[in-house]
Amino acid sequence: MNTLVIVLIAAVVLFGAYVFYGRWLANKWGIDPKAKTPAVEFNDGKDFVPTNGWTVFSHQFSSIAGAGPVTGAIQAAAFGWLPVLLWVLIGGVFFGAVTDFGALYASVKNKGKSMGMLIEKYIGKTGRKLFLIFSWIFCCIVVAAFADMVAGTFNAYTVTDAGVTELAATATTNGAAGMISIMFMVFAVVLGLIQKKFNLTGWKEAVVGIVCIVASFAIGMNCPLIFGKAAWSYITFVYIFFAAVLPMWLLKQPRDYMTTFMFICMIAGAVVGLVVAHPTMNLPVFTGFTNEKLGTMFPILFVTVACGAVSGFHSLVSSGTSSKTIENEKDMPKVGYGAMVLESLLAVLALCVAGAAAAADGTPAAGTPFQVFSSGVAGFFEMFGVPVYVATAFMTMCVSALALTSLDAVARIGRMSFQELFSVDDMEHAEGWRKLFCNVYFSTVITLAFGFLLTKIGYANIWPLFGSANQLLSALVLITLCVFLKVTGRSNKMIFPPLIIMLCVTFTALVQRFLAMVKAISAAASTAIPAGETTWGAVFIANGLQLILAVLLIVLGLTIVIHSFKSYAKSERNSENA
Repeated sequence: MNTLVIVLIAAVVLFGAYVFYGRWLANKWGIDPKAKTPAVEFNDGKDFVPTNGWTVFSHQFSSIAGAGPVTGAIQAAAFGWLPVLLWVLIGGVFFGAVTDFGALYASVKNKGKSMGMLIEKYIGKTGRKLFLIFSWIFCCIVVAAFADMVAGTFNAYTVTDAGVTELAATATTNGAAGMISIMFMVFAVVLGLIQKKFNLTGWKEAVVGIVCIVASFAIGMNCPLIFGKAAWSYITFVYIFFAAVLPMWLLKQPRDYMTTFMFICMIAGAVVGLVVAHPTMNLPVFTGFTNEKLGTMFPILFVTVACGAVSGFHSLVSSGTSSKTIENEKDMPKVGYGAMVLESLLAVLALCVAGAAAAADGTPAAGTPFQVFSSGVAGFFEMFGVPVYVATAFMTMCVSALALTSLDAVARIGRMSFQELFSVDDMEHAEGWRKLFCNVYFSTVITLAFGFLLTKIGYANIWPLFGSANQLLSALVLITLCVFLKVTGRSNKMIFPPLIIMLCVTFTALVQRFLAMVKAISAAASTAIPAGETTWGAVFIANGLQLILAVLLIVLGLTIVIHSFKSYAKSERNSENA
């Protein structure tokens, strides 16, 4: 099938969903353009910052459009492109966008409370504590998975089959992309300071942002940094530390604003390339309900394609940062629903690029999903006369930015979750240890240290656990939204189908992961280990830590679900308004 036809169908469906279903939700729940939003009411210049609607949209999209839409869609294509396409469209419209918009809406209507604080209000203090623990563990998993991806993307070295480390063929382009990323961080601060000083808006802000982007590329392309994966891992964690503690306007918002221009160029390049070349979708339509590497289509498809269809992480961004910067409620559908359907389109584009890169017999292109997508879109740019080096460096930077923009958001959210876990109403007279645990810098260091420890598992091993935890998080958020909508007298019927389905998917996936880890550890224990090849320590890091995390997530998830359903049963419709 022609990839252009697939993209056009997806674009029409997603745009129609935003225009009709997104607006229907907004009308059903109620939007008040005259209401004072939390950003205006609690403006503190740090977390609560009234911001232009399109800038908030840029932040939301940049933060949620991480590695998930690309990685998940391409990995899950092992089941065939049609199941992936259907899940992205149905999930994005009725699951993901509803969850994102609902979390943003509930937070804005509750003075910008994060999801943990919303759970305390509508579920109870016990539910809040359990959710914050779950949320913090999840954030650490995301930090580990995406940080490992970024470090691997910029890595200039490779290990041969003989075990010798040598410069990779892509060392220069990887190093250039890494330097561009560093300059992006520097110029983001410059843009933030300029914006703060002169309060630029509209085309003036866009011009300054584009100038900063061009300067970043000019420096990065001519001064590549040839570092190994370990060095890039340290640099990545230093960056996300500052992203977690600095005011939003100084680094996070301007970086997201600049990154959005890059994403627009990347998406436009993919779309135009597919329009001009309109390559054939070489991946098979459907390969069966069981895949030798991934497992059974249910539930693996639905946890592998997370961010492109539905993601609990998005709700943490909606309630953790975006709700504190919305200056007018009329921007909520655009930010909450619109950013999600655009991310679904990105997942469809990634699927089509992978399909075009596959061999005529349906054999997928070699390399990681990032490499497949990056090289595919870079090839489209080359068709229009862009030099190979420039196109490759640009796309390497883009795919790494997908992970980096999620990394800095999740590091901040993880830090906030850790603080909220130990905070009390009267922090001024709280115990010394509690003040320490709620300290911005201490909570950030603890969060990133645990995330760094998890990087030792490796991205490939973390991803399945990330997908399961991510989807379970979305189910927990949907339960909270059910209670919120019920007690405020709003319709919540549209929440139940995605809630029930995601609960079935995630607990099945976590149990499967648990059994797989038990089987792997048992097999290692009964097998003689040749000297010098591996150790029990390596087996524990690769499987034991995942097993512990899987058990924690299952127990926490079940406890929160039971507690939440009890709260829902006890709650009375319209009781909050009464």
